[in-house]
Amino acid sequence: MSVQGMYRPSGPSRSPVNVVLVVVVLVLVGLLVVQQVRWNWAPLRDPMAQPRPVTPRGELLEDEKATIALFEKAAPSVVYITTVVHQRDLFSINVQEVPRGTGSGFIWDAKGYVVTNFHVIQDATGAKVTLADGSTWDARLVGAAPDYDLAVLKIDAPAEKLQPIPVGTSFDLKVGQKVFAIGNPFGLDHTLTTGVISGLNRRMRSVSGRTIKEVIQTDAAINPGNSGGPLLDSSGRLIGVNTAIQSPSGAFAGIGFAVPVDTVNRVVPQLIRHGRMRRPVLGVELHEQAARQLARVDGLLVLRVVPGSGAAKAGLRPTVVDQFGQIHLGDIILAIDGKRVRTRDELLDVLEQKKPGEQVVLKLLRNGEELEVPVVLSEGG
Repeated sequence: MSVQGMYRPSGPSRSPVNVVLVVVVLVLVGLLVVQQVRWNWAPLRDPMAQPRPVTPRGELLEDEKATIALFEKAAPSVVYITTVVHQRDLFSINVQEVPRGTGSGFIWDAKGYVVTNFHVIQDATGAKVTLADGSTWDARLVGAAPDYDLAVLKIDAPAEKLQPIPVGTSFDLKVGQKVFAIGNPFGLDHTLTTGVISGLNRRMRSVSGRTIKEVIQTDAAINPGNSGGPLLDSSGRLIGVNTAIQSPSGAFAGIGFAVPVDTVNRVVPQLIRHGRMRRPVLGVELHEQAARQLARVDGLLVLRVVPGSGAAKAGLRPTVVDQFGQIHLGDIILAIDGKRVRTRDELLDVLEQKKPGEQVVLKLLRNGEELEVPVVLSEGG
């Protein structure tokens, strides 16, 4: 069979020049069509065009009026906090203030005390507080309670510039009631967001690792910069301090948390009076897992007893390592005042209901035997 019989042309052949000419013509036709369409879409000019008349909106809804009134009343109590760190120039003796971050806070009383979150001012060496009227004041740190993520600042603004926030309660809150958050998210001062209480009695880890109890959960938008700002009820009363969000992206995702005002109202006066929380302590260092791992029992192993503390005076025994490297377990705390304790948080929950100088009864496991020992609580920070 010949080559001509094996392969047949697929169609008539064309000159390359002819093909180029056809393409050019098609492109030109397409451009003309597009231009024509563009001309057809062009609006007709009207030299008499005027602004549209405004349609009257009518009365605001009662709910809107209430929200506006609440914001106008509460906003002057909310402050904008800018934290700074002081750095020395390597090439001179000058110390410069370098902005570190921003947050929110609120005026506690007419003496110039301002409440915010501890994590807002953590690691800062200074802070400035801007009031609702735009005036900015240097702030001094009065006291902090990292376990509750709370801190108190002091500014020397005149009393007429300070509008203390009304304080409510959190023990009687209900899921579903309206809440309002005012703060400075992303540096935008005096931003209002609204929502409801989504949950109560949540638990949240503070910056110190301690669990904060009875935390309020809300769907009111809380974003970076809202920290330290107030969460208000529909009467404009403080019911919590906006503290954290739960979000994989770091921005608001519908779940925000606030430290309850009943905790705030207990902690803040102590910070103002003493600069720290003064609370009862046993005077021991404890380990949570060691008792289960080494003694096969749920409890708190006493690692160290603080000299001069109530625990030392009551004769509690610490864990020691002898000269041969052998570990001798100390006392294991099983219960306090009849309440079983397995974690530090459970122990601290009981101690928070006490006062320095009060006596508690510890149930201990010592050398395989259970015994009860009375301990007078010391004062600690």
